[in-house]
Amino acid sequence: MRERIKLLLVEDERMLAEILSDTLSDRGFEVQLAADGEEALLCVHESAFDVVVTDVMMPRMDGFTLVKRLRSEGYRMPVLFLTARSATEDVVSGFESGGNDFLRKPFAIDELIVRVRALVGRVAIEEETPEGPYRLGSLLFYGEQHCLESLEGRKITLPAREGEVLVRLCRKMNRTVEASAILRELWGDDNFFNLRSLNVYISRLRRRLAEDPSVEIISIRGVGYRLTTHE
Repeated sequence: MRERIKLLLVEDERMLAEILSDTLSDRGFEVQLAADGEEALLCVHESAFDVVVTDVMMPRMDGFTLVKRLRSEGYRMPVLFLTARSATEDVVSGFESGGNDFLRKPFAIDELIVRVRALVGRVAIEEETPEGPYRLGSLLFYGEQHCLESLEGRKITLPAREGEVLVRLCRKMNRTVEASAILRELWGDDNFFNLRSLNVYISRLRRRLAEDPSVEIISIRGVGYRLTTHE
């Protein structure tokens, strides 16, 4: 990881964009501005970035659409959404589009910086340490690609956040993983709202793993989850 993090800031509120850019630059970041998703795509095509920080509601191309385009084109840099929206469905949609974290407006600049550094640091570790494959009964899970494969060779690539949750359960197979630990690592906050989002992903993973009844995600009330296999 480079000492100076190169950050693409996508924000259509010009005054906010300039304040954030100046502050981040003073704190050691190399910042490039884009006013909307279309402009951001052009920036990514022309230069490499360590992280993208983007608003959600923007003209021409919103943040969710931007990230879907980036992922479809193979770009894997982490993305942090800035948003005033707070519905669970919006958060889930953001993660399914390929986003890595959310920060609700208004926010403290120090929290933004901490989250950006955490995202960039996490990517560096993951690139050095490939995940899996993990054997889940008759299924194989390739954590690095978020790919679930059956014995018959059927493959499905999980949405980014769903895959990251399963990676953390696989790392501690047959042991309890605290929900708060997953939330702090992936969401940056273990509040009740984020716990509801995590529960949505756990439910989806259960449906995917139901192909093999020997694989089970057990809820440990008030603590977390345990991924188990029964031979």
